[in-house]
Amino acid sequence: MPPSTDHVRSVTKAYLARDPDERHSLTLLFAALADTDAPTSRKTFPVHVTCSAILLNGERLVLHIAHKASGKLLAPGGHNEPADRHLRDAALRELHEETGIPPSAVVPLAGYEDVPLDIDVHTIDANPSKNEPAHHHVDFRWAFQLGAEHAVTLQEEEVDGYEWRSFARATSPTVRAKLALLT
Repeated sequence: MPPSTDHVRSVTKAYLARDPDERHSLTLLFAALADTDAPTSRKTFPVHVTCSAILLNGERLVLHIAHKASGKLLAPGGHNEPADRHLRDAALRELHEETGIPPSAVVPLAGYEDVPLDIDVHTIDANPSKNEPAHHHVDFRWAFQLGAEHAVTLQEEEVDGYEWRSFARATSPTVRAKLALLT
């Protein structure tokens, strides 16, 4: 059973307790939560929830992967699946699928065990080949620390390459700002 609407609400409430100034940026999420459609279904339009893993290694670098679909260097992540019970589970599954790094090789970043580091709303272009209109993703970005060095084995169908970047070079401006606070 995918993450429930109540679970998404609960995680959002915990996130906003930490970052209350971000309430205004989550207007589309609140609209999705008020709707009867499942907010974590990739077939819910014009907005649905996705999850990403912000993975830090022992050298305080952030893992980025080159997504084929977008052509961008981003954190590992994607859509929720029926087997994902919690949003954090989806981030861990996507991390494992796209990089080969298993959930057992990572631990939640201290202080972020049950709260995402960031929630970002961004536009996704229409994809006629998947019969998807232009829509928005509300991406719950979960922070993890790599417990022990683990080889990255890319999922070649979706990923072209990877790069470990300094906090200052993290692709997402909001993630970059939040990681800077950790130093």
